[in-house]
Amino acid sequence: MREKSGIITFKGNPMTLLGSVLEVGDIAPEFIAVDNGLAALSLSSYDGKIKIISAVPSLDTPVCDTETRRFNQEAASLPGNVVVLTVSLDLPFAQKRWCGAAGIDKVVTLSDYRERSFGTGYGVLIKELLLLTRAVFVVDAANIIRYIQIVPEVTAEPDYAAAIAAAKLLL
Repeated sequence: MREKSGIITFKGNPMTLLGSVLEVGDIAPEFIAVDNGLAALSLSSYDGKIKIISAVPSLDTPVCDTETRRFNQEAASLPGNVVVLTVSLDLPFAQKRWCGAAGIDKVVTLSDYRERSFGTGYGVLIKELLLLTRAVFVVDAANIIRYIQIVPEVTAEPDYAAAIAAAKLLL
């Protein structure tokens, strides 16, 4: 598996990312993840939709909590052909509990715990922590990647405005 260094830090410490190297214009890799009801979903489950995919280390941490709540607010003003997916390695039960407590109803949370096919396919699995790094991908209706942000410091928030703007350009 490919290893990439010098891209991210966690609390200032350099980390290694595992998996593919993706660029804007690439076809988004297929992945299989599990929703809160334990159903297996894939990228192709959202064919024909614009996808904002937010990768986070764990919903039970302050920055991931803030990020997912923010994307939930943003999703409320987006048309029905845009879906916001938040992917983590949290178990589906933890995601369901967190979403219920946080009132998350516009973002779809997916767990990559079974296969880590999202983490490795999108190159966002942190080798040292076995968690996903913080990243945002915007994928168009034809599954072409139109925007990528790998947040350089895992404990920092992404550029929400840039991700939302990238998605709105596809409308």
